[in-house]
Amino acid sequence: MDTTTTTPNEPKNLQDDLKESAYRIWLAGLGALAAAGEEGAKAFTRLVDRGREAESRSKDDFKAQADKAREQFDKAKGKAEGQWDEWSGKLDEALTRSLHRLGVPTRDEIRTLTQRVEELTAKVEGLKPRGASAETAAEPVIVTPGSPDPTDPTKIVS
Repeated sequence: MDTTTTTPNEPKNLQDDLKESAYRIWLAGLGALAAAGEEGAKAFTRLVDRGREAESRSKDDFKAQADKAREQFDKAKGKAEGQWDEWSGKLDEALTRSLHRLGVPTRDEIRTLTQRVEELTAKVEGLKPRGASAETAAEPVIVTPGSPDPTDPTKIVS
């Protein structure tokens, strides 16, 4: 007789083996999760550090570019101011020449004339008789076209 029949212990061993395998798979999953958590935290920390380095480099690069742009702006501003001064001077010269051609006196000419008029006024005031009052002053002479010349006594008709 052949005694190769299965014993009731064999299915139980298979069940235990399956349970053990499932439990080991479960533990492996938990281990992978824990490792991923630890490695993830380390990876996260490394990424933060890299981000700080990149930010620092970016700030330095940005500052350098801003300084370069400011320098170029200052050069352009200086050039524009110089050009404006040059054009302004040329415009002033052209305007002065045009006004001179039209006979308009310059500021200096007007100032000189004003000083001269003031000097002459002072001299005239100095030549007036000091004792003469407004009542004894001669009446003004009105000259009209066709009337005799008041400065020529031979032409005055009484």
